[in-house]
Amino acid sequence: MKQKGQALAPAERSPRLPALLRAERILPVSKNRNAECFPDLKAYVVDVSYYSGKLEAYLRYKEIPYERIEVGARQLTSKLGQDTGEARVPAVELGDGRFFTDSTPIIEWFERHAEGPAIISADPYQAFFMRLLEDYADEWLWRPAMHYRWSYREDRTLLGSRIANEVAFDVPLPHFVLRNFFRLRQFAIYVWGDGVRRDTRAHVESIYLGTLDRLTDLLIDHPFLFGERPSLADFGFFASMFRHFATDPTPARIMRKRAPLVYEWVARLWAARASSADGPFVPAGTLPNAIGPLLRDIGRDYLPYLAVNAEAYSMNARRFDHPVGGVVYRHQRTDRYRVWCRERLHEHFKALPDEVQTRAEETLREHGCQESVWRDEPIASNYAPKGRPPLD
Repeated sequence: MKQKGQALAPAERSPRLPALLRAERILPVSKNRNAECFPDLKAYVVDVSYYSGKLEAYLRYKEIPYERIEVGARQLTSKLGQDTGEARVPAVELGDGRFFTDSTPIIEWFERHAEGPAIISADPYQAFFMRLLEDYADEWLWRPAMHYRWSYREDRTLLGSRIANEVAFDVPLPHFVLRNFFRLRQFAIYVWGDGVRRDTRAHVESIYLGTLDRLTDLLIDHPFLFGERPSLADFGFFASMFRHFATDPTPARIMRKRAPLVYEWVARLWAARASSADGPFVPAGTLPNAIGPLLRDIGRDYLPYLAVNAEAYSMNARRFDHPVGGVVYRHQRTDRYRVWCRERLHEHFKALPDEVQTRAEETLREHGCQESVWRDEPIASNYAPKGRPPLD
């Protein structure tokens, strides 16, 4: 989740992103009515952004034409900050002027309104676990994605320069000043500030390496995680895999060597179109054969973290310590958004029919998932951002 003098002589200005990349009309060849349903759709994105790539992959898959607008630092805080209440990307603007933010609610809104094969299964049992995996991928892979980007010299040098060029293109400061500012800022907030230290570093990297192994096992049997077409879970994992792990130098080398099937899947999902990649999910009432290790990861690591974070939030604690995987992440920032994520998982579980709840609970128990996720009333986050899509 991204939050964000004097005129320079031409030779001192940093290289500018080409205008074509800052505002570009994306017109996928469509065999549905989505171009008519969503005229003049604008997507405000940043090319290096974790969640921008996720949303764009979804719009491309559903063959929804959109104007792709790469926002600069000033536009991020002025236009998007004013129109959505949050200075972050991605955001979409409909033809009628409504703005939405947050990739998951945006995708869910389009799923209710757009044509094309659904990415959320009609089978409620499968749909719940798609949502669980998507939430895990969105939130738990954030730390390793930021660690690899900003802890390794080659990666932080490249990305500091890219952000200076592509995000701060509208800031009239020398390139080297912007580059060094972003290198220091991102490391301080997203690495050191997120508990990555000498004693936790190996655990952070094990999350990425383990995820590559889990995804590889799932992709042996099917082109996508739940079968023959992309699911919500695919787009959740795609967020980090596309714009971070498959493109930043250090994790990309690891992926190519350790998990070529995942590297291939990243390209496959980016190229996927609903008019051709529209095969079935695995049979209703079942889950992919190789999903067990991922569910165990979620039960062992992610759900306990959500519970501790929510408890800290309820006590108005700004930071907390979190033991996981034999290490302790100290002084973790309490995250209100992730309190909301936990609320949403609870809501999705409670919305299941009784017999499906029973089956889902058995599956969760079998893989070591905390009972509090489905039994206890969740701690209220009172999170209702201005840019959240309407529930119509």
